[in-house]
Amino acid sequence: MTSAVVVGSGPNGLAAAVVLAKAGVEVTILEAEDEIGGGTRSAELTVPGLIHDICSAAHPTGAASPFFRSLDLGRHGLEWLWTEVEAAHPLDGGRAGVLFRDLDRTAAGLAADGDPWRRLYAPLVEHIDDLTAELFKPILHVPRHPVRLATFGTRAMQPASWVARRWSNEEARALFAGMAAHAMQPLNRPTTGALGMMFGAFGHSYGWPVAKGGSSAIAHALAAEIVELGGAIETGHRVTDLPLADIVMFDTSPDQVLAIAGGRLPARVVRPLRRWKRGPGAYKVDFAVDGGVPWLNEHARRAGTVHVGGTLEEVTASETEVVAGRMPSNPFVLVCQQYLADPSRSVGSVHPVWAYAHVPHGYDGDATGTLIAQIERFAPGFRERIVGTAVRRPSDLEAHNANYLGGDITGGALTPMQTVFRPRISPNPYSLGAKGLYLCSASTPPGGGVHGMGGFNAATQAVADL
Repeated sequence: MTSAVVVGSGPNGLAAAVVLAKAGVEVTILEAEDEIGGGTRSAELTVPGLIHDICSAAHPTGAASPFFRSLDLGRHGLEWLWTEVEAAHPLDGGRAGVLFRDLDRTAAGLAADGDPWRRLYAPLVEHIDDLTAELFKPILHVPRHPVRLATFGTRAMQPASWVARRWSNEEARALFAGMAAHAMQPLNRPTTGALGMMFGAFGHSYGWPVAKGGSSAIAHALAAEIVELGGAIETGHRVTDLPLADIVMFDTSPDQVLAIAGGRLPARVVRPLRRWKRGPGAYKVDFAVDGGVPWLNEHARRAGTVHVGGTLEEVTASETEVVAGRMPSNPFVLVCQQYLADPSRSVGSVHPVWAYAHVPHGYDGDATGTLIAQIERFAPGFRERIVGTAVRRPSDLEAHNANYLGGDITGGALTPMQTVFRPRISPNPYSLGAKGLYLCSASTPPGGGVHGMGGFNAATQAVADL
């Protein structure tokens, strides 16, 4: 029987294992940590009984994932839950740009900018399943829906600041900026428009749900599928030498591939992997908050995700500072209030609030006070409600997950080149150029996020290569 080893048990590694096991391959997953999941782990970090997501929180790409949707993960306990408001972007004075799953409701709330918002997103939403199938593949592929992909691509290649010119009011521009800022790049750089368009289209089509009981439920559901198919999972097994198997899938960063298998790879693969550029870091703070966050804007109080960064211009300025290696005084902060959809995570009136700030790669300073102040700017009184905190600096994130080198949770900087070609220019970016060796992590198409498509695509290629 053909054998396979998957190094790493993040969503992509788990997805790869499912595909291989379904194809009749004998699969073993080797995970360095004592718990599976990579970026999809949950734990009690502050108050006993309070469930925090350690990395991933809201899951628009998980709800959109063709691979996840092809599996009946509900049999293994995965249940998606939604809040009334998908996302909000508060501004000074209690204003906010607000994203509802309903496109018309979102447009209505944007006043004069509602029609331009609808004109951008309505064609994407109308053909979202076709578009999603294209976006979750490598850029170099023969599209089944070339016109739709080209229509998306002409705007997606633009800087987010250019796309936002269609709106005149700060609310719509900020709402788009917050979604585009997931690129962790200045919003005046090419390709940043892609993130704003994609997350908005997913929000209006699939929503931005959370997993009931914590993001770890995603990993556990995939693991149950693997075991049911006859696969095996070993935790506490750090791989330092190339495993003996017909197929080896790396759900790791490129630097780990080079450390483990660099001697087996051709120079044409080694060179781009060595040049792979890491992205900015995340500075994570989990809060236990009595009564929740007192946002001035009422929609933010009902939103699963809140983007905190002020106007589009402010977000662009802070992201520019971060990429330049300087800690901004007003960083972009991502806040998630999963308990609004999933009350089982709370303890009485004390709720888990998830937050991280964009910081320079490898930042080793203390940004906790700065992060709190940025939230307090739009939610006066927040500080007084905090009853517990758990801080993870970039070095802590890396210690907990070796893929997060320097706090980079995106699998590599989303520069224009690395957004389009991950991790190298190739029609088969998953192959490592040596028989049976593949990369399937967030450093491959379609990039970061909990969707499993990197693993699905790489394992599908491996099966075809057999």
